Amino acid sequence: MTDALFLPNELESALRQIGAERYHVHHPFHRLLHDGELTRGQVQAWALNRYYYQASIPAKDAILMARLPTAELRREWRRRIEDHDGDGVKPGGIERWLKLAEGVGLDRAMVESTARILPATRFAVEAYVHFVRDRTLLEAIASSLTELFSPAIIAERVSGMLANYDWITEGTLAYFTPRLTQAPQDSEWALAYVKRHADTPEKQQAVLAALRFKCDVLWAQLDGLYLAYVAPGLIPPGAFVPGDAE
Repeated sequence: MTDALFLPNELESALRQIGAERYHVHHPFHRLLHDGELTRGQVQAWALNRYYYQASIPAKDAILMARLPTAELRREWRRRIEDHDGDGVKPGGIERWLKLAEGVGLDRAMVESTARILPATRFAVEAYVHFVRDRTLLEAIASSLTELFSPAIIAERVSGMLANYDWITEGTLAYFTPRLTQAPQDSEWALAYVKRHADTPEKQQAVLAALRFKCDVLWAQLDGLYLAYVAPGLIPPGAFVPGDAE
């Protein structure tokens, strides 16, 4: 651990460097997904397991919001919950992801049950929720900064999937369109908060570690998918089996 105190722009550069090195855009499973090298069953496995992450985000955000000390801060974070849960009239990200899952051929009730996701998915996502619950508020907010890097992976994922899978439509991938504006808005606020409040070397190292942890969470989810559905093909008992989408 360094004893040096970064200037705010230096801290931002260090955070962005973590994304450049560790974000899951580099994972072999993402490359296969983007390049059209996965079977329909493998894409279904991705959609099914990713749902558990998407559905857990508003629960994670509710935990974080409850820790914020002012109404102004809570209002800022509440918007994220509505983005995923919807507002009762306009559907949110969870509903759009369910439409994606149905669009690739999965049964909605099976997806919502989360009964057939991989253990690696469940452990990784729950580790993230517990991190936000148990670590400092600054670390919890810093862990959301993977959103700095998400517009690039979204644009790449959508263009690649539309180009390479003739059974996927723009409507199937409609989940991603609002995220191209929501993620930058969310990450801009979180980055400003982290740069303002990480005012000691110890706090700065903690926020860097928090972002590395979150990158690990995302990477571990794709590790699980690759090991189960690509190579060596070790699907755990009870998990989704391609060809059996019911």
